[in-house]
Amino acid sequence: MQKVQWDAPIDLSLPLQRGHDNPNAFYIADPQMEPFRMGGFVGKVAEGGPCNVEQISFSPHGNGTHTECVGHISTERITINQCLTRFHFSARLISVTPEQHGSDGIITAAQLQACSSDLSGVEALVVRTLPNSLQKRSQRYSGSNPAYFESAALHWLQQQGVLHLLTDLPSVDREEDGGVLSAHHAFWQYPQQPRLEATITELIFVPDAVADGDYVLNLMIAAFESDASPSKPVLYPLKK
Repeated sequence: MQKVQWDAPIDLSLPLQRGHDNPNAFYIADPQMEPFRMGGFVGKVAEGGPCNVEQISFSPHGNGTHTECVGHISTERITINQCLTRFHFSARLISVTPEQHGSDGIITAAQLQACSSDLSGVEALVVRTLPNSLQKRSQRYSGSNPAYFESAALHWLQQQGVLHLLTDLPSVDREEDGGVLSAHHAFWQYPQQPRLEATITELIFVPDAVADGDYVLNLMIAAFESDASPSKPVLYPLKK
């Protein structure tokens, strides 16, 4: 019998903040956080306002830790708030060094199978890529052709019944792939048999001190009726 250590949370999310101190991908503008102004009102106490009221502009897909649903690639409007209705899952953390294929770093199905051949009962797979530099916390990925998953790898995860994939990469697909997004399609089985309950979380960070193994995952999102939301995935260790 294993017990969940609820008093030892491991936060995998990267905080969203104004300016350049965020991971950034796909040439998306940095987050903007500015005080609301109207007439004589200013939403900033430091400027004489009665309270702080910020207006925030960002894109979940390029500005930090985010969780997306099949609505990311569907013609139909499907939202993460509709798809993610349960928030605690059995999880496994693995560490993988992408294979170098020319100028591409690729995570293959064979690598995932070697790390965790038996995924029975695992609802969420967390993939930490190696090397695991702290630079990931503010990496500017645009135009750098970051590592990605081959579509066969995500097809295998789908076959194993994994519902939630979490990775520290900016995307499970190649940065420039002509809009094919084959790994996204393979995981969500879109459009053949869309897995509405399945999600992909990108741009997490897993500290080196966190050991590979089994955990409980709490996957929290904001209630956005959009294809993706900023998210806060938290792992909880297990002990006998």
